Parts: sequence; structure tokens; C-alpha cells
Amino acid sequence: MKNLSTSVRNRLISRYLDNDIPKAQTKSTDINVLLNRVKSNQKNEKRKKLYFSAAASTGLILFGLIIF
Repeated sequence: MKNLSTSVRNRLISRYLDNDIPKAQTKSTDINVLLNRVKSNQKNEKRKKLYFSAAASTGLILFGLIIF
């Protein structure tokens, strides 16, 4: 029974030990993908600002109509 428990324990421990296998993988990024992401983020920000300003002005107009 001891042999079985030690082998299981060794397997579990081996998962968390660092192996000497180098993990040097080169990552490449495409500049067009990054530029497209920036453009889409800018569009989304402009759209959010427009929606917020429309909601704020509508709220002010409704508040003004209710008060006066």
C-alpha cells in the first residue's frame, strides 16, 4: 500500500516541478490587427460618449419639464 501512495504522491508533485524543457516560443503580432483593434476601441468610445451625452441631455430636458 505504501508503494501505491508514494507513486501517486510523486506523480502529483511532478506536475508542479519545473522541467528543464525550454519554453522559448516566439510570439508574433501583426501590426494591422493592433491598429484595427485601436480603431474599433475608438469607435466604441465615441459611441458610448454619444449615448451618454444623449441620455444626460434627455434627462436634463425631462427634469426641466417636470420642474417648470
